[in-house]
Amino acid sequence: MLAAFALVILATAAMLDLSVHRSWENSLRQEIERNLRQKTVMFAHRVNTDRQTRSVQDIVSQEGQAAGARATLIDVTGRVMADSEAAASSIDNIASLPEFAAALRGNIGSDTRQARVFGSPYLYIAAPVEGGAVRLAYSLSDIDEATSHLQNALLIASGVALLIGVVIAGIAAQTMARRLQRIVKFASQMAAGDLAARIPQDSDDEIGQVAAALDKTAHDLEGKFAALQTSQRQLETLLNSMQDAVIAIGPDQRVQWANQMMDKLIRQHTRLNAPIVETVRDPDFLRALRNASQSRTVSTARATSILPSHTFDVTAAPMPGGGAVAVLRDLTETERVEKTRRDFIANVSHELRTPLTSIQGYTETLLDSAAEHDHVRDFLEIIRKNASRMSRLTEDLLTLARVESGEQRFELRAVTPEELLQEAVESFEDLARAQGVVVRIEKVAPGLVNADSEAIHQVLSNLIDNALKYGGSGGEILLGARPVDQVIEFYVRDLGPGIPSEHLRRLFERFYRVDKARSRESGGTGLGLAIAKHIVLAHGGTIRAESELNHGCSFLFTLPVS
Repeated sequence: MLAAFALVILATAAMLDLSVHRSWENSLRQEIERNLRQKTVMFAHRVNTDRQTRSVQDIVSQEGQAAGARATLIDVTGRVMADSEAAASSIDNIASLPEFAAALRGNIGSDTRQARVFGSPYLYIAAPVEGGAVRLAYSLSDIDEATSHLQNALLIASGVALLIGVVIAGIAAQTMARRLQRIVKFASQMAAGDLAARIPQDSDDEIGQVAAALDKTAHDLEGKFAALQTSQRQLETLLNSMQDAVIAIGPDQRVQWANQMMDKLIRQHTRLNAPIVETVRDPDFLRALRNASQSRTVSTARATSILPSHTFDVTAAPMPGGGAVAVLRDLTETERVEKTRRDFIANVSHELRTPLTSIQGYTETLLDSAAEHDHVRDFLEIIRKNASRMSRLTEDLLTLARVESGEQRFELRAVTPEELLQEAVESFEDLARAQGVVVRIEKVAPGLVNADSEAIHQVLSNLIDNALKYGGSGGEILLGARPVDQVIEFYVRDLGPGIPSEHLRRLFERFYRVDKARSRESGGTGLGLAIAKHIVLAHGGTIRAESELNHGCSFLFTLPVS
């Protein structure tokens, strides 16, 4: 900045000197020429008036001395009649000189040129007189001398001005440099993480405004960073209080953060900035994290090799800045309890089959031998019905337990949707006709699906049986299959009273009934939809219900395309 200031001052002084020098020199020349022209006119007037009474040589000498210039008088032929500084006879004819040529024509002539004798520049002014012309020659060497003095004075003044300007510029530059250094120091403190740094504000100029803006920015950043730290501590406290393990990785697949439960879970503890594969080597867990990070979607998996004899449910979700976060929930105890429950149900159901079969057999035997109107027969009929219902219940419980535990193996093969639907319709044709209901196939999708025919027949049978019991009042049950994305969607639709929306979410739970009294009267066990759900899930499909009051109900499930 100091160098820039000095250069500007120097350039200004140089331009000022040059312009003043030229302007003064031109002004001085013009003034000399004007005065010399006036003196030449007066010289010509005196020659015209006094030449009759006085000698022209005396007049020329006196006028030259008075004007401080060389005076010359010539006749019309150009011959010198008198000269103030030389003998007239020693001067050649000078009629051809520019100033005399103009004067002999009746005008005032002027010219500037180097004198042959002295070698210095002269200003020549000539004016006409009777019978010739007069001229004054003024030496311009005085102008050069005066100009030289002026130039020296200007140089001295410019030097003093330059010195003063540089001193002032140096003080200004030093002051500005100190202020800018404070801003640079403040920026360095901010870059180093010191958000408490501040800039003292001492003026309202542009630099002061920049300092004020930066100071306000630092104050706002400090407040926001403090709030962010508080939020981060709260989040860490929340995550550390969770019973589930949580771990986060960056886009480079390195560990960024892990809660305390994750540290307890891993024997060697989690190491920040270490590759995740060095912390957890379970392939299913790593695959879920990689899928979430790359596809930017939530990914789930089941990990069984993180800890021996432990099973974890893994949910991985992408993070906004790249990478992913995974939550590991230990399912070991839950699966153990669930297995115990399934085993208990299966064992109890299995053990009940034998006594229930005996009760049914003896009851039917007693019914055959009982009197037609005997009260004992009524009691025996009630016992038989309930024993039969308990038998169906145990069979459904056993089926559900086998499907849930994976003991029941499904033989998947390519089968047409039409074959599955047609077999289900044929099974219920007589029963539907007896109730005055028409069961028909509405739409059939082309192609093949992967399915166990007997298992899917059981699903369709449960759905059609429910439609007959609760929606048969509509007089028609519609079946169909249609392509949806990469699957085939089957549906069973009745035209009955429908199901209230608050029940739809729980329809596939065990023993859940919308109308409990009617379900018992119809002999239902409350397990049909639960069995259908687990069979469809085992096939890799989904199942759901749709309904609107007084507009019937639809049960829909999907099967993968073969």
